Amino acid sequence: MSLDARVVETLVAQRRRFLAFLAPRVGSPEEAEEVLQLALVKGLEKGEGLRDEESAVAWFYRLLRNVLLDRHRRARREERALAAEDAQAPRSTEDTEDLESSVCACVAGLTDTLKPEYSAAIRRVDLEGTSVTTFAREEGLTANNAAVRLHRARQALGRRLIELCGTCCTHGCVDCACEPGRPRVTESP
Repeated sequence: MSLDARVVETLVAQRRRFLAFLAPRVGSPEEAEEVLQLALVKGLEKGEGLRDEESAVAWFYRLLRNVLLDRHRRARREERALAAEDAQAPRSTEDTEDLESSVCACVAGLTDTLKPEYSAAIRRVDLEGTSVTTFAREEGLTANNAAVRLHRARQALGRRLIELCGTCCTHGCVDCACEPGRPRVTESP
């Protein structure tokens, strides 16, 4: 087993104090509750051998600080990943127009054949030009989850393009003559 039952009772009794400690550090009562729950789970897993209620409270505050540090580090990593993603996005309407003119006409139609969450990611970020950060916020996702979803959506779309267009898309879809619903024609070896 993990923590002594008396220690668990002591920690649960301190819930309001722990939330008061966390709330100003995370920004909202909901986030404070989330961090507290995460710390309690970690505490139950790692607190074996704690028998003294007073030392358990001090130990749990240290655990809360460590959880907060891990959370802030993860947020910084996500921000850096999003900044790198945004740096690759077109910077002007001219860049966007060039990009749109070089994209196969099949993309918009094939986007509807993907899972709804993948379709939404492709449409908002790639076709409408929404930043990954904004998309993540709109969908209620972490920035990292939104970037992963977008990556998977692009992979799924790539597979669909190959199914429909065959070798046309391996050449960049320049002057694409693919028609949705038309059987795929592949080049002979």
